[in-house]
Amino acid sequence: MNTAVRLLLAISLSLTLTGHLLADTPRVLVSIKPIHSLVAGVMGGVAEPELLISGGESPHDFTLRPSDARKLNRADLVFWVGEALEAPLEHILENLAGKDRVFGLLEAPGIEQLPMREGGVWEGHAHAEDDHHHEAEHDHHHEAGDEEHREINPHIWLSPSNAARIVNLAVQELSRIDAANGSQYRANADAVLNRLGSLDSELEKRVTPVLQTPYIVFHDAYPYFENHYGLNSVGSVTLSPERIPGARRVHELRLKVRALGARCVFSEPQFEPKLVRTITEGTDAGIGVLDPLGANLKAGEDAYFKLMHNLADALVDCLGSSSQEQ
Repeated sequence: MNTAVRLLLAISLSLTLTGHLLADTPRVLVSIKPIHSLVAGVMGGVAEPELLISGGESPHDFTLRPSDARKLNRADLVFWVGEALEAPLEHILENLAGKDRVFGLLEAPGIEQLPMREGGVWEGHAHAEDDHHHEAEHDHHHEAGDEEHREINPHIWLSPSNAARIVNLAVQELSRIDAANGSQYRANADAVLNRLGSLDSELEKRVTPVLQTPYIVFHDAYPYFENHYGLNSVGSVTLSPERIPGARRVHELRLKVRALGARCVFSEPQFEPKLVRTITEGTDAGIGVLDPLGANLKAGEDAYFKLMHNLADALVDCLGSSSQEQ
């Protein structure tokens, strides 16, 4: 490291420390948009949390920029799910000074945890993989995490029950570092919890007509939503969204779409929809789009509620219309 770089780092550290001393309210950084939305609701009228992954990047493999590292270093509190979701953050958060500044939600007390479903059609590895190379990739993908992380599906925010728990955990952590605003955080949280209760009732009514209708998702991102409302997902296109299945797997999925009577196959906005069109070719299945992250939504207090409404609408619109056509 040359002298100029050392000097810049020293100045940056000095400014960061000075900023911490002068700040009246905590600097809070949140990894993904749905969690950011819930935390923003809790912090209303006190401060605005900063969002780390703001665009349509996948949290599984986004690129951490120098500006992101600076945001992490200057934050008083960082909320993230865990390395099973935001893998690029694992090492930098491990090295972040003051471990009490980092709060992982995946294994926080009271969070409902569901296992990763094995296989592309939820039937075990016999149907899941294209070939031995794909299996080796899958094993290698998880070598960095321990057994616990490996088994838990990280998309915890897609259950309103977990969302309510995240809100209460945010109050706990924010009040710990900013006791002066503790009553404001609690009052805000109560309002968010009431809103979550209304959301839950609305979504339950919305999805009731399609509860038994089978469908296939792009990857296993939705078990918390499906389990909460009793939906009938029968499989996924790919085990991991970063790996595209080969020809054998695509053919197998097309057969499964027919055999399982899947009414729709859902893609995601971050990935090329051509693959889903190929899988549904020659079948009666419709095509829809599910977005577990709110890629195109404006960040803020409303984002979580819009995301959940959009999920329910996308499911009902595709499954309902496909059902009527058949």
